[in-house]
Amino acid sequence: MPILPLKFVLRYHLRTDKWLPKVNCHTYIIHGTKDWLIPVKNSEKLRALNPAKITLIKIEGGGHNNLPSFNEYHAILMDILKY
Repeated sequence: MPILPLKFVLRYHLRTDKWLPKVNCHTYIIHGTKDWLIPVKNSEKLRALNPAKITLIKIEGGGHNNLPSFNEYHAILMDILKY
């Protein structure tokens, strides 16, 4: 099955890169390394907007919709929510 360009998958273009700089609190991005819909490079570019306030956490082998099936995902969330 061919992978469609993202513009054909999403009805609305979500310009996170335009809105993320307006966020004042620390931001966590959790991204699977095997996400076929949104490449992890996109999250790397978002993190580069403000590395001091954005933490990118990659789940090795995680896809687009299966992150909750990884124990690491739940451990990360618990760690973030402690604060």
